[in-house]
Amino acid sequence: MNTQLNTLLTTLYVFLTDHVLPDLGVSRDRRPGRKPVLTDAELLCLLVAQQLLGFSSETRWIRYARAHLRPMFPGIPGQSGYNKRIRAAGPLIAAVITALARDTPSWHEVLRLVDSTPVPCGTSRETVNRSDLAGHAGYGYCASHSRYFWGFRLYLLSTPEGMPIIWGLANPKIGEREVTQALLTNDHHLVRAGQVILGDKGFAGQDFEAFITEDLGATLLRPDRKDEKPRFGKLGRIRQWIESVFDSLKGQLSLEQHGGRTLPGVYARVGARLLALASDIWHNWHTNAPRKRSLIAYDH
Repeated sequence: MNTQLNTLLTTLYVFLTDHVLPDLGVSRDRRPGRKPVLTDAELLCLLVAQQLLGFSSETRWIRYARAHLRPMFPGIPGQSGYNKRIRAAGPLIAAVITALARDTPSWHEVLRLVDSTPVPCGTSRETVNRSDLAGHAGYGYCASHSRYFWGFRLYLLSTPEGMPIIWGLANPKIGEREVTQALLTNDHHLVRAGQVILGDKGFAGQDFEAFITEDLGATLLRPDRKDEKPRFGKLGRIRQWIESVFDSLKGQLSLEQHGGRTLPGVYARVGARLLALASDIWHNWHTNAPRKRSLIAYDH
């Protein structure tokens, strides 16, 4: 493991131990019963390292970690124990992502980007019929790749450089505006009055725009549709920012190879990718790196 990744994990561990986990009050370290050998802070750091080093297989990751990371993480569990800890860590991962976002300078910026992307969970009819995700996942269409998929859509509200602010998974059959409105309603405290939320043409709608303006006090910015009067233009170059964020999640953090087979498992594993991205951006801001979403320094 290289020096830059070692520095990121050390800094993240200190931040989690001293500032984040004590304030959350949900750490497994303080629950009744035998204290776990691997603390919550160590588990989260292991998750970040796994994603940045490109290990989509937990079996291969545990084998690698036990061979190379014992000095930093002496309490690495077996594959079964690690899998169980991950499935239970979804809410903790989401809370830590928010804490990292709040500790990043771009938290105070006006612009926010919103969009969704497919998260496939199966490729065969047999998987669809037998999966524990049946009744939660569904079929959807990916226009950018001209293909159908079975799984979820990941909805993400981020800063311009890609720091996750609000995120969630939803059945692809549910409309974009409906899901986004539900996420923003649930986490409305993470949207400040006066902010500008940039989306695509799929977010066009009077009711949704009224919700953004009147309920949140923000402004919805989106490309103009052909059947309406010109307002904002095409916004093509700015729209590419959110596409590049999804490209990082899929290309470098293997979002589509998450391996989740249950609802908590998919949620936690998708969250692990977002946590790795958030940790990377957070650390790059604090080290004044020129490219805030660059993963190159940590992926080898």
